[in-house]
Amino acid sequence: MTQQFAERAVNVAPTGARNADLSDLVRILEDGHHRKLDVIAPASALRMQEGNVRVDGVESQITSTGVTRVDGIYRPTAVADEGISEKLRIPLAYLRRMRAENVPLLDENVNAWLREEPGRRFMLRAFRGDDVPGMAPGDGVARALLSDSYKRMDNLDMLLAALDGVKQSGHPTRVTGCDLTDRRMYVRVESEAVAIQARSLLRGYRSPFDGRSGDELPMISAGFVISNSEVGSGAYTITPRAVIQVCRNGLTMAKDVMRAVHLGGKQDEGVVNWSGKTQQKTLELITSKTSDAVRTFLSREYVEAKVYEMEAAAGKALEEPTKAIEHVTKALSIGTEAKDMILAHFIRGGQMTAGGVMQAVTSTAQTLTDADQAAALEALAVPALTAAAAHG
Repeated sequence: MTQQFAERAVNVAPTGARNADLSDLVRILEDGHHRKLDVIAPASALRMQEGNVRVDGVESQITSTGVTRVDGIYRPTAVADEGISEKLRIPLAYLRRMRAENVPLLDENVNAWLREEPGRRFMLRAFRGDDVPGMAPGDGVARALLSDSYKRMDNLDMLLAALDGVKQSGHPTRVTGCDLTDRRMYVRVESEAVAIQARSLLRGYRSPFDGRSGDELPMISAGFVISNSEVGSGAYTITPRAVIQVCRNGLTMAKDVMRAVHLGGKQDEGVVNWSGKTQQKTLELITSKTSDAVRTFLSREYVEAKVYEMEAAAGKALEEPTKAIEHVTKALSIGTEAKDMILAHFIRGGQMTAGGVMQAVTSTAQTLTDADQAAALEALAVPALTAAAAHG
């Protein structure tokens, strides 16, 4: 699949990549890192103005490299709107309607609730708009509104620490694809050195992309996904992932995920900066945990055990495949559009079993342009297998 980059309406820093390579991801993260601004501010310093977040009265930060101005106008992303909704307990559907139909009412609602608790503090994560055409100095993009105890674990730092852990594990691996959205970063890692035969699981299956047969290439490689959110959309995780070589379908084993949550203590008001010692300890822990997880997830014994678990259910023949897929997608809250795509992939895959449903879910996930939706759908592949086998 080809690399795609998604331009945002306010292009302060590139934040979108789908199926990019590692060097492109690092470049995007480094660019964004230079524009990041994180500030702890009381509600009294925040207000909504013409649908944008206005910051007033927060002291600028003076460093050896110059002055970081905080006060200004920040245009909210959809993720930031979700944070505003959650923190101020304004129903999200109502907030979105106000933004679309009545911005003055949006300003009035948000500002009224901010006035209720003037001393309450938030972390505002933003991108500065310096040197961006059409944006005034000090203005930028509001990426997220979070708790003042949110612990920053930035994508670039976490990625480098995780890759160091992969290196320390001693396993030969390669990064096969990277995604970056406003919510999360995803980095897929695979080790073809740890590959096993799965003839029962792939019997009768053919790739919906090029028609190659699982009987001719019945191999599954070990792998995992490194994922992190900078904006409150979940913990840092390493999730084991098996890769079907004939079609590149990925099966994530969500129940075995390793997590590191973004929870810390209250922080002082003003621009947020990690101390060198605090940051180093956190990253050393991530490196160590990653190394341990890789040794487990890239072991032949682990992959064989997972394939064995799936094979028993995967061979269950489906008497009425269309009804089975209807049942599975309803049980897993998969929408109509995705359901239709899964059915089409199931037919092209030619495997009229519960395993064929699982493969159809994962191959459909590969075709989605929204990386968050693709990751969420891929995580449902194993539950889809279980549901299809139970339905029969």
